[in-house]
Amino acid sequence: MLPDAQREARDAIQRFVRDDRARVLAALVKRCGFDVAEDALDTAIELAVRQWPDEGVPASPAAWVMAVARRRAIDALRRRVVHSQARATVRAMRDEHDANALAALEDESFGDDRLRLFFTCCHPAIAEDTRIALALRWLSGLSTEDVARAFCVAPTTMAQRLFRAKAKIETAGIPYEVPEKSELRGRLASVLQVLYAIFNEGYVATTGASLQRIDLSDEAVRLAELLCVLVEGHPDALSLLALLLLVHARRAARTTQDGEMIALDEQDRGLWDRAMIARGKSLLDRALRAGPPSAYAIEAAIQALHDDAIRYEQTDFAQIADLYRLLRAKVDAPIVALNEAVARSMIEGPEAGLRAVLALEGVEGVDGHHALYAAKADLLRRIGRSDEARRAYDEAIAATRNEAERRFLARRRASA
Repeated sequence: MLPDAQREARDAIQRFVRDDRARVLAALVKRCGFDVAEDALDTAIELAVRQWPDEGVPASPAAWVMAVARRRAIDALRRRVVHSQARATVRAMRDEHDANALAALEDESFGDDRLRLFFTCCHPAIAEDTRIALALRWLSGLSTEDVARAFCVAPTTMAQRLFRAKAKIETAGIPYEVPEKSELRGRLASVLQVLYAIFNEGYVATTGASLQRIDLSDEAVRLAELLCVLVEGHPDALSLLALLLLVHARRAARTTQDGEMIALDEQDRGLWDRAMIARGKSLLDRALRAGPPSAYAIEAAIQALHDDAIRYEQTDFAQIADLYRLLRAKVDAPIVALNEAVARSMIEGPEAGLRAVLALEGVEGVDGHHALYAAKADLLRRIGRSDEARRAYDEAIAATRNEAERRFLARRRASA
C-alpha cells in the first residue's frame, strides 16, 4: 500500500494530466513555442512527481505546474543562441508576475488557446498519420509510449515521428492560429479525422484503470461544436458532431459506480442522455438534408439505431448491418468489416458471424487487434465452443492495455 502522501500526490498528478495538461501546454505554446513548451511542461511534471509526495500537493496544482514550466521555458530560451526575437520573448515572460499564470488558467481565452493548438496539429504540412499522433500526445496527455501503442509502432519510431513534426512546425513557421474560413474548409477532412481520434481515446482509453475519459470526450464534443460554427454548418461537421453526441449520450451507463465496464447489451438504457440523443438525431437530419451522406453520417445513423432500441433485443440489426456494408464501401476499413460481421451474427446466427470474423484474421489493420479477438471469443462462446472461446479471450486480454476492458474480458472468459 502506498503511504497517504504518495497516494495523494499521485492522484493529483494524474488529475492534472487528465484535466489541465492540454490547456497549460496551449498557454505555454502561445508564449514560447512548441518545442520549448513541451519540454518545459514535462520537466515541471517530473519535478511534481519528485516533490509533491514530500512537500504536499499545492493548493492549485495547475498553477504550480504552470509557474514551474514557465521558469524552465525562460531558462531554455536563455540557453539558446539568443537572437532578437528570443530576447524579446524572454523579457516578456520574465516581466510577468507568477500570479498571471493562475489568471491565465482561469481566463476564458484558454479555450481559444486549445483551439489554436488543435488546428496546429491538423496543419496539412504535417503528415496525415502524425496529425492524429500529435493531437493524442498534446491534447489528450498520452505518453509517447501510449501513442506508439495506439499506432502499433515502436516507441522510438513514434518519438522520432513526433520530433520531426515539432521541428516541422518550428522551421516551416506553421502558424499557431485558427485558419480563415476559406482555408478551413479545405482542411476539414483532416480536422474531422483528428477530432474523431480524440473522441475515441476518450471513449475507450488506450491505457489506464478507467474505461473512458469523459473529460476528453467532452473536449472533442466542444471542439466539434466550435468547428460547426466556424464552417457554418458543413454537413460533414454536423455529421461528426451528431455521431459524437449519439455515442457520448451513453457515457453514464457504460460503467458501474466502481468503474467496471458494462457491455451495450447489459446497459441500463434509462441512464442514457435522451436530450443529447435527440440533439444528435436533429443534427444528423440537418446534415442529410444538406448533402449526400458521409462516412460520419452513416456511422451516426448506426448509433441512432442503437439509441432508438428500448431493449437490446429490439435493435434493428438488419438495418445496422446494411449500413455497415455502405460504410465499408466508403472507407474499406477492416474494423468496419468486423463490425458488420458482428451485426450480421445477430441476424444470421453466430456461426455465420464467426466465418466472417475468421476471414479477417491476418488482414492488416485488424489482425492482432483486441476487438478481433474479443468478437471471435464472443461468437465462440455463443456457439458453445468454450475451450476455443477462452483461448480467444486470453488473446483479447493480452492485446488491450485498458484495465477496465481487461477485467470485463476476464469476466466474459470465466462465463464461457
